[in-house]
Parts: sequence; C-alpha cells; structure tokens
Amino acid sequence: MTPITIIGAGLGGLVLARVLHVRGIAATVYEADASADARAQGGMLDIHDYNGQLALKAAGLFDEFRRIVHEGGEATRVVNPHGTVLLDQPDDGRGRRPEVHRGDLRRILLDSLPCGTVQWGRKVTGIHPLDDGQHELTFADGSTAMASLVVGADGAWSRVRPRLSDAKPEYVGTSFIETYLFDADARHPASAKIVGAGAMLALAPGKGIVAHREANGVLHTYVALTKPKDWIASIDFADPKAAKARIAAEFEGWAPELTALITNGETDPVPRMIHALPPEHRWERVPGVTLLGDAAHLNPPDGEGANLAMYDGAELGKALAAHQGDLETALAEYEKTMFIRSAYAAADAAKTHALCFDDDNAPYGLIDFFTASETTN
Repeated sequence: MTPITIIGAGLGGLVLARVLHVRGIAATVYEADASADARAQGGMLDIHDYNGQLALKAAGLFDEFRRIVHEGGEATRVVNPHGTVLLDQPDDGRGRRPEVHRGDLRRILLDSLPCGTVQWGRKVTGIHPLDDGQHELTFADGSTAMASLVVGADGAWSRVRPRLSDAKPEYVGTSFIETYLFDADARHPASAKIVGAGAMLALAPGKGIVAHREANGVLHTYVALTKPKDWIASIDFADPKAAKARIAAEFEGWAPELTALITNGETDPVPRMIHALPPEHRWERVPGVTLLGDAAHLNPPDGEGANLAMYDGAELGKALAAHQGDLETALAEYEKTMFIRSAYAAADAAKTHALCFDDDNAPYGLIDFFTASETTN
C-alpha cells in the first residue's frame, strides 16, 4: 500500500488512522500541537447513532466509547430569558446521541494507535505535488516528508484545502464567547439548577446562552451574539472583568441564574467567531489529495461536526482498504458520497442556526423543531 499521510490529529483524522490500522494499513498523522495535552480539547459532544457511533464501530472502539458516556447527558432543556422552562427532554436512556467529553474520546483514539503513528510538533506549512505523483510536505521547522496520499483533516483553516479548492470560511454573523463554572452544584446552585442534567439553551432573537453540564459539576457555557466582526473585535478580552461586563450588558433583564453563567465565569472569556464554508463545497478530483471533516465541510455548530468528521474518516478508511493499490478509485468513491451527505448536513446546520439566532420568534421555532423530531423518532 502506498504511504498514507493524514494532516491533523483531530477526531476525524484519528478515526481514519484507526480504521486503516485495524485493516492492516499503516498511516502517519502529522499534528502541529507539541503533544496530546498541549491544549484543551473542548467540551461535550453528542455522538449520534447514525454517523458518529457507526464510525466508532468501524474503528472497533464502540465498547470503549460506551465506557466514557456521561450518563444523563442527553437531556435537553430550552428556557426563555426569564428562566421559565419551555421544553424539558430528559435523557431517555436509548443512547441515540449520548454525550462524551471530546478529550476523553480523543484519548481513546490515540491509545488505540501504534506508538509513533502520530508525529507531534509537525506543523505543515506547504504541500507541493511532484512529477511522480508524490507530494512533498514542508514543516515549520524546515524539514520535509513524502507522501502518495495526503488527507487534510486539519480543520477550518486547512493547509491542505488550497490544493483542491479556493473556498475559504466566511463569518456567519454570530460569535460565541466561551466560559466555565466549576463545582457548580455547591458554588453556583441556581445556575446549576437552570442548566439541568445535560444541555440548556436560553434563546432570544439574535442572542443566546447555551450551557452544558460536564462531569464533576462543571458548567461549560457558550454565549452567542449576532454581531458584526468589528463589535467583537472592540471588546478587550485582555481585561476579562470588563469583557464579561460588556457581554452581560447584552442580556440586561434576563434571569440572574442565566446571566451568572457569564458574570461568575471562572475562566477568562474566549471569543469564538463562527465561520462556514459554502454549503455545497466540493472540488474536482485531484490525484493523491482529499479532505475530511471541517476541512471539507465547515458548518455552524449544530452537534454534527465531530460526528461527520469521524464518519468521513471511517468511510475513507473503508474505501482505501477496499481498493488497495487503486487510490484514485477509492478517493472518487469516498468523495462522491461525502459531497452528498455534506450538502444535506450544511442545509440542516444553516436551518438550526437560523432557528436559534436569526428567528424573530426564537426560541419557539427551535421548540417546534425539537418537538417534531421527537414525534418522528
């Protein structure tokens, strides 16, 4: 089998490496981070039974996944700005979308790979096609490597994508500001109570407070504001107290147990400007290069991103295993179906984002959506 190089040790790239490994195919993963613990790995993920869970089964890691599930975490609650609960869906125990911490899931994947599969501290700065069909990778330290297949699993700002497409992520008009409360049941009981056992969404037109309960009483909050880039840039996040006050002012009159998720935040607030690729992003087949996950189809967050990345990784791994010695057939087969599912996912993500933050009737459109989903399931 020709050498397979994966750029990025996120969930999608690691699933690809693992699916290849269990089928006897070696791969190398290059990751810019210096180590697995170089930075925090985000919060809770709901892993869906129709894509993310299937990917973990293909990787032979479903039992390990079940052991890290946050029991009760599938609960979803929608409240209005006054803290009145409008929709309360408890965890029904059916496991259709159980919650796990991203860092725990990534650790399972990393531990499942042979030592040396992931090369840490290897930031790719250039990819150059050669006449013999190979690609030369250049790293930030000046070193180089050769590959017959380069898979861009390197996220929104992919270094691999320009080999295939001129598309660039664009700001969707909404930013999230991230913060945490710790030991919330004891120290912030009112906020802990309103968040409940899983996810809580407090929404109004153009804004929202979205919080997830994590293990050990941690409340992980994303404050959403539909604002221009310049407005977000005008906030001095180097002054956390002033930044929190500026953000909280946008929620004047909201229930104190909700605004406390901002004002009592125990970590410095971090802005996350939400970007997306064109909704039907695709490219013509380029020999020896492809993309998966956010590098291929970046959407506003709706719970599907990590699931799609893992599913992409599993499907690409299975295609490569089924067509050993014929890379182009494998890549064409993978991309054909990936383009279809990513277009559907982009439309769904845009709809969900609009229901949450663009709808003049928020949060009631989202409640109708959740209610209809429960009826069909």
